[in-house]
Amino acid sequence: MLGGRLRAARHTRFVGRAAEKAQFQAALTASELPYFVLHLYGPGGVGKTTLLQEFALLAEQIGAPSAYLDVRNIDAAPEAFLTALERAANLPSGRTLGEHLAASNRYVLLIDTYETLAPLDSWLRETFLPGLPETVLVVLAGRNPPGAAWRTDVGWQTLARSLPLRNLAPADSEDYLQRRNIPTDQINAVLDFTHGHPLALSLVADAFAQRGELRFEPDQVPDVIHTLLTQFVQKVPGPAHRAALEVCPLVRITTESLLEELLGVEDAHDLFNWLQSLSFMEQGTEGLFPHDLAREALLADLRWRNPDWYADLHRRARQHYIRRLGETGGLTQQRLLTDLIFLHRDNPVVKPLYEWKLGGHFLTEPMRPTDITAIREMVTRHEGEESGRLAKFWLSRQPEQALVMRESSGQLLGFLLPLALDKIHPDDLDTDPAVRAARVYLSQQPPLRVGETATLFRFWMAADTYQSVSSVQSLIFVHMMRHYISTPGLAYSLIPCADPDFWAMGAAYTEQIRLPQADYTIEGRRYGVYGQNWRALPPAAWFDLMGEREIALFTPGAAPAPVEQVLVLSEAEFASAVLSALKDYTRPENLRGHPLLRSRLVIEQTGPDAPEPDRIATLRSLIRATAESLQQVPRQARLYRPLYHTYIQAAPTQEQAAELLDLPFSTYRRHLKSGIERVTSLLWLREMGGDAGLVEN
Repeated sequence: MLGGRLRAARHTRFVGRAAEKAQFQAALTASELPYFVLHLYGPGGVGKTTLLQEFALLAEQIGAPSAYLDVRNIDAAPEAFLTALERAANLPSGRTLGEHLAASNRYVLLIDTYETLAPLDSWLRETFLPGLPETVLVVLAGRNPPGAAWRTDVGWQTLARSLPLRNLAPADSEDYLQRRNIPTDQINAVLDFTHGHPLALSLVADAFAQRGELRFEPDQVPDVIHTLLTQFVQKVPGPAHRAALEVCPLVRITTESLLEELLGVEDAHDLFNWLQSLSFMEQGTEGLFPHDLAREALLADLRWRNPDWYADLHRRARQHYIRRLGETGGLTQQRLLTDLIFLHRDNPVVKPLYEWKLGGHFLTEPMRPTDITAIREMVTRHEGEESGRLAKFWLSRQPEQALVMRESSGQLLGFLLPLALDKIHPDDLDTDPAVRAARVYLSQQPPLRVGETATLFRFWMAADTYQSVSSVQSLIFVHMMRHYISTPGLAYSLIPCADPDFWAMGAAYTEQIRLPQADYTIEGRRYGVYGQNWRALPPAAWFDLMGEREIALFTPGAAPAPVEQVLVLSEAEFASAVLSALKDYTRPENLRGHPLLRSRLVIEQTGPDAPEPDRIATLRSLIRATAESLQQVPRQARLYRPLYHTYIQAAPTQEQAAELLDLPFSTYRRHLKSGIERVTSLLWLREMGGDAGLVEN
């Protein structure tokens, strides 16, 4: 079978780990298992997966069946885990998993990438593992050592062991390089360069395989992986392959379709297959991604060697994600926002404020009525009795707004409660100091227009870590971003923070303004508030601004992107501006400085830094497309022709336009007025962030 040949091929390149293998073999061959769980842990690229494969071979030689399962892309739910494990164990029909495992004197379960299954850790520790037969040895391999719950449990203290994995010893590293046919006269240089890191050794060997004449000189550049990949990428099949290799470290996940769009090619199948063949590329259910060390080195190399191409790729990726955000919803939209945030993972301001390894899949869903008690207890624990009471109060007033994050067992991990300030009943306005302060701030701003709303993220926290940086907090931030782009007419958002100073740099970088007038105090604790004016900087323009700032950080000589403020018009001012733009439609030079060029309507299409000629062209295109859309609705089609002959392909006079249409002048004027009003209302709907699709009336 091919599987056997694969295992044999991998074994020929396996070196070292004698102590680890001996410990595993001793446990497996003992008359009774001395322990039932072996925690194998170490940093990325240190060889955990390779050692698990060697454990499987050892088990086979001893006569013990084994099952290997990489849980990286398995949902953190018991059902999903059990289904995947049954598949990995080749569970016979009609037999339960327990029966199957108990049928052998020894059975080995090898669970890889265990850190991504963190939400299931308690279920595995307390339910799944205790239910296994006493003949089963489970190896949990991940980046992190076992958590406190494992170390403090008296039972697991005696029935589990930990095995940290480190770099290879010099002799083992040399053995590996010899097996990869590295020239003898260069082995010492490679050993000094890699310090025995297995992934680095593998990449060095790949570089030699690509370029047999390679002369390895590590002293020229002290960064091991950086120099390694600089050598490697000099020998790729062609420019398209190099470009594909440069896409991978920038984005979270690489797919064929993403390569096609970012590289502008019609078919990326061969490029994708080539990437998949590289030793440092890993794959999951969503696509390919480079090993962490390879990702960092490739990206550093790209920014150093070709900053302009880096900036271009960054913009293309950002535009791709933003475009798709408007086409999707639900979990797909959540993943796209995660992809968009991932573009900023090296940013020195953003990086410490976000947990980039979310560690499995949390379930995010609307709050259930049965969650209210647990949420109140969570708020009370972190903020006090009065805040707990207020949380329960607002959950009863706007329950549809609340989102909860929970693990597969149903236990709450955190929650987010955005309050729609404009929908609060007048009798409730003085109930909460936070709402009262937010209303004071809003009263100092231009009033909300019809169709606009303002959001106060009244409560946001993780059950264990409150508002500190964590996986739950990071997921909450993703859902805040979803709120920004999915809430029609969102004018303002406010975020209260228990420790506003901690978030100050990140808030300033992301255009969140500190609002002391919106601060509030509850039970002697003062909360600082940051706010965003989405009328002045709409979400699409904000995304562009963040992207350009990111590029400026890593592109020598690039200036930070300017902040172009949107001109906020009342509905009457907007209608007047549309009419004047219609009148000057055929005279683009008269549209210079036009107020609609700074409207949300235009800036969301062009970006905040587009030159004025591009904005004029966009405004004219929007006007024409909106007018032409009237033809799609039979009852509105008669309104299009007066608009066309008066403004778009204008007749010399309105009287002549009426003659062209063969309409009495009074009928023509009535249709023209209705057409202007309809076009204005459709454009206003887009200005307010709503769906500008036609509504027949």
